[in-house]
Amino acid sequence: MHRTTMLPKGWWDLTAETLVENPAGQDVVALRVEIDQLRRALAGRAVIDQACGMVMVLAPCRRGPARNLLGDIAQQCNTELPDVAAAVVAAWEGEPLSWQMQRALRRALRRLYAEDRGCDSRPTDEPSGRGRP
Repeated sequence: MHRTTMLPKGWWDLTAETLVENPAGQDVVALRVEIDQLRRALAGRAVIDQACGMVMVLAPCRRGPARNLLGDIAQQCNTELPDVAAAVVAAWEGEPLSWQMQRALRRALRRLYAEDRGCDSRPTDEPSGRGRP
């Protein structure tokens, strides 16, 4: 089965307004905002779960390390986790990852494999501190 969950561009920019004089209206707006936040969280989680499953199959590893790997990529690229997950899913469907995300993925995979072997090896594309770039 092949299913992709993509978020619409304006999904994160949802807003709600009400009159200040109407307390019941304010409650409705607060509930709508909470519902919107929960919808966004669920939509993002679906993409994250899909990307985690892909990493688990390709790496191979368990769910925890797969999610940590995606989180590591997000941190290295200064990007939100759902955005990294969506990019990984899109790459699976033929859209190339950005150069920065490819590099972060290589580093995260090296780190994952080094931890699996129980050693602390430095990735080869990082400077060693001996004058090499």
